[in-house]
Amino acid sequence: MGRLDGKVVFITGVARGQGRSHAIRFAEEGADIIGIDVLEPIAGSVSDPTTQADMEETVAAVEALDRRIIATKADVRSLEQVKKAVDDGVAELGRLDVVLANAGVSTFTGPTESLSEEAFTDLVDINLNGVWRTCAAAIPHIKTGERGGSIIMTSSAAGLTALANLGHYVAAKHGVVGLMRALALELAPHKIRVNSIHPTTVDTPMVNNEATFKLFRPDLDKPGVDDFLEAAKVMNALPVGWVQSVDISNAMVWLASDEARYVTGVTLPVDAGMLVK
Repeated sequence: MGRLDGKVVFITGVARGQGRSHAIRFAEEGADIIGIDVLEPIAGSVSDPTTQADMEETVAAVEALDRRIIATKADVRSLEQVKKAVDDGVAELGRLDVVLANAGVSTFTGPTESLSEEAFTDLVDINLNGVWRTCAAAIPHIKTGERGGSIIMTSSAAGLTALANLGHYVAAKHGVVGLMRALALELAPHKIRVNSIHPTTVDTPMVNNEATFKLFRPDLDKPGVDDFLEAAKVMNALPVGWVQSVDISNAMVWLASDEARYVTGVTLPVDAGMLVK
C-alpha cells in the first residue's frame, strides 16, 4: 500500500532529471501522473534539450510500476499549453491532487549588470512565471475535487541565500518563495497546502555539464566531474558535492502525503547543510 494510492500528480519538467525521478517515486507510492516537458532547446541553457526519447523513457519507467501517465509536450512559458495539458490529463485520469512545479533552467552569464535583457527575462519567465502558470492551470482542478491537495514548488538553496554571478536565477528562485507563501494563505481554506523545496546542487543534466564545471573550476581548462565535486563540496556542511534526484523526490513524497497534512507555507531545504554553513 502506497502513501499516495489513488492520487493524481501533475509534474512539470517530467522528461528527465528531477522530474523523472519525481514521477517514478510518486508512481511507486501509488499515484498516477500527468506530466509535461518542453522537448526543445531553451536559449542559453547550460544543458542539452530534453527530447521525445527522454519523455518515452519516463513513461516506460512509470508504466513498469503499473501506474498510468499522460505525458505531453508543453512549455511552461505558455499558459494555454499548460492549461490544455492539465485539462486533458484530468479528463483522462479523473482528478488532480498534487502539483509539482519542477520545471526550471539554468544559464551562466556572469555579473548581473552584464546580463542581457533577454537572458534575465527568459530565465525568470521559466523559473518563476512558469511556476505561476503551472499553479494557475492546476488549482481549479484541485478545488473542484474538494478533497484538499498539495502544491510543491522547486526553488533552490539560491532561493534562500545569495550566489554571485547568478542574479537572474537567484531572483527567480527567491520569487518562488514569495509566490508559495501567498498561495499558502490563499488556498488554506480549501485545505490545499503549498510548500517549496530548496536543493543544493543535484546530479542532473542541469548541473552535470561542462558549463557548470567551468563555473566552479575556472582555474582549469577542461574540468571534469571530479574537479567539480571537489569544489562544490566546499559549499555544503556534509562532505558531498551534490545530492541525487531521489533525495528531492523523497522530500516531495513526504510533503504530498498525509504525514505532512498540517505542513504549509514551509521552505524545506534538502541541501546537505549548505544553508547553515
